[in-house]
Amino acid sequence: MELIFATQNKHKAQEIQAQLPNQFKVKSLLDLNYLDELEETQNTLQGNALQKVRFVHSKFKTNAFADDTGLEVEELNGEPGVYSARYAGESKSFDDNMDKLLKNLNGEKNRRAQFRTVVTLILNNEEYLFEGVCKGLITLEKTGEKGFGYDPIFKPDGFDRTFAQMTLEEKAKFSHRGLAVAKLIEFLKKV
Repeated sequence: MELIFATQNKHKAQEIQAQLPNQFKVKSLLDLNYLDELEETQNTLQGNALQKVRFVHSKFKTNAFADDTGLEVEELNGEPGVYSARYAGESKSFDDNMDKLLKNLNGEKNRRAQFRTVVTLILNNEEYLFEGVCKGLITLEKTGEKGFGYDPIFKPDGFDRTFAQMTLEEKAKFSHRGLAVAKLIEFLKKV
């Protein structure tokens, strides 16, 4: 079964494809040569994911799924949350976002945080929603070369390494996106 993933982020597409059984083939918007940026104008992760999947489903007339992810930091009242990708500005620089977050947490003892992903699916014109949460801590400094986004400063509970120090396969087993996608996969297996 082919599904269009409403993203131009090759890292996300690779991460999800790595978790899917062979009968599922994910195509990203890059694979379809669609380079325009998808709008994310909603004030919730669910709203943004629905906005993106509805647009892609309408444009390409096929089954599609989308996600939106936010890093929610307790001490910062849930920031950056839905604004995680553009926390430090519209340039959407991973390093700038991490630097701003580390600066805002400078001297704070409570570094508890969670990544939350919402995946929306339109399959045969019906909408479905799946959510995954991974709790952990924001580290004091960037560590690791793998992953993307806030991975170098997020250490999941039960681990002594950041997401950026893990392989895609390790991270996929318990990450926020991995958990949401696992729910999506279990659903698709029953279709």
